[in-house]
Amino acid sequence: PEVIAHLKAENAYTEAATRHLEGFREKLYKEILSRIKETDESVPYRYHGWWYYLREVEGLQYPIYCRRKGSMQAPEEVMLDVNELARGKAYAGVDFFEVSPDGNYLAYAADFTGYREYTAYVKDLRTGELLADRLERVDSMAWAGDSRTLFYTQQNAAKRPDRLLRHRLGQERDALVWEEKDELFNLGVGTTRSGEWVVATSASKDTSEVRVVPAVQPLAPARLVARRRTGHEYYVDHHGGEFWIRTNDKGKNFRLVRAPLADPAPRNWKQVLPHRKGVMLEDVDLFKGFWVATERDDGVPRLRVTEFATGRHHHIDMPEAVYSTGPGTNEEFDTDLLRFVYQSYITPRTTYDYDVAKRTRTLLKQQPVLGGYDPLEYDSALLMALAKDGTKVPVSLVWKKSLRAGGPQPLLLYGYGSYGHPMDVHFRSSRLSLLDRGMVFAIAHVRGGGDRGRPWYDDGKLAKKMNTFTDVSAAAEYLVGKGWTAPDRLVIQGESAGGLLVGAVANLRPDLFRAVVSGVPFVDVVNTMLDATLPLTTQEYIEWGNPNVEKDYKVIRAYSPYDNIAARAYPAILVEASLNDSQVPY
Repeated sequence: PEVIAHLKAENAYTEAATRHLEGFREKLYKEILSRIKETDESVPYRYHGWWYYLREVEGLQYPIYCRRKGSMQAPEEVMLDVNELARGKAYAGVDFFEVSPDGNYLAYAADFTGYREYTAYVKDLRTGELLADRLERVDSMAWAGDSRTLFYTQQNAAKRPDRLLRHRLGQERDALVWEEKDELFNLGVGTTRSGEWVVATSASKDTSEVRVVPAVQPLAPARLVARRRTGHEYYVDHHGGEFWIRTNDKGKNFRLVRAPLADPAPRNWKQVLPHRKGVMLEDVDLFKGFWVATERDDGVPRLRVTEFATGRHHHIDMPEAVYSTGPGTNEEFDTDLLRFVYQSYITPRTTYDYDVAKRTRTLLKQQPVLGGYDPLEYDSALLMALAKDGTKVPVSLVWKKSLRAGGPQPLLLYGYGSYGHPMDVHFRSSRLSLLDRGMVFAIAHVRGGGDRGRPWYDDGKLAKKMNTFTDVSAAAEYLVGKGWTAPDRLVIQGESAGGLLVGAVANLRPDLFRAVVSGVPFVDVVNTMLDATLPLTTQEYIEWGNPNVEKDYKVIRAYSPYDNIAARAYPAILVEASLNDSQVPY
């Protein structure tokens, strides 16, 4: 009760402090909503003779999952209406949406609290009947080839997925396939695009281990590919008579190898694509006739396509200098087409089918922006700020041309910088409400993220974590020095681990910013990391360090926002959190 009373008091204070914005808030909400096409459909994708898509309907909060047999002209079949699922509930979230290979069953996982604790259900799509099967605390799922067996990983009380189980439809007791007892590791399961293998991966922040099961023999024992070795990450896919493996055994940015199905041990690995110092091999997608490498070349995302028959490769051309791209939904193994998604600060999310042999693309859909959006009215750029140790930190920006007078403007600077996640540029129609009022939007691509490969991540974690925060300060100083903005017009924003970033920076350089927007911020780092009973704590030791160890404690203590608050003039700070957030508890 005391906590709830405190939160209510905080909310009452926030409402009082922002009361003068009430009319503007409502106007802004309507403006943002007016750009969104509320009744819309996703781009359909093909899987085993069916076309799958989801619909959104104006006035309804949740999506409707649908499919059509054979073509998009066939009658629609509604598989799952999440609005019906949510009826009478305050919240509904659906994840791990998996259709069986024969198309007869839908397995989906639902959460009704916001705590991200999912229960999986199975629906017979032929009859509409919900089966009695219930799988608790599901974290990932994969169908075996018989369409009657589900592999799934299950979270423990600390929300760590530590068990891989095999469930036969109708059975009450599930078989334990793999239990991961090391608290630094999480289990996940999926199937190869070929449909021939179920792949289970146990991974920490810097090490992984893989076991495989033939999809048509779900009762077969899970077979180890390569025994774990600290610091070695590898990930497995399948093509023909070989496993294809992305591995960092020869360098931080990964290389690609292949190995025989009969004995895929490292001694049998044959190199397909070497490790390259400036190029991060982020992922590999295998198809029957070609394969696609998702690369990050000095921070720029690229798609490298190679044909199996000829061995020839090429990169798909992109029209802008500042953009993001990656494979879309590609469920079919035997296809001549690669579906990929492209977007930028200026170009809305765009989906293409790319003909590998002809090297031509077909536009399938571009995210509609209502109200007469003209991309020619906006411009973007990628600049380089200089960190205090001489490292060049990329800063990407977007602004409205007609409102760029050359002098300092209001600017919103966003950052994250953790877990090796790159901050790719994305289009958001709601951002137009900022740009059309003369505000510049920018992202600081700081160390700790994956924006420039694995070394960029390693330079912003553990003992080097302070680089993440000083990089943001350097980006802000650069933008001020170049006349883009001024400290009294500069706002920083971050969420979750990005909330840690803006919290630490507010302590380090409160003079640089007018305001801080902090979403579900990870700011009580010392206390959180000392409490192993909290979700995520133990497996995060590889990211932040273990404060039970003195040298790690000193590193964390130097930046932990709660522990470095002092009597100084702070920027205005807006903090938003969720009562049931399992990642960053209140």
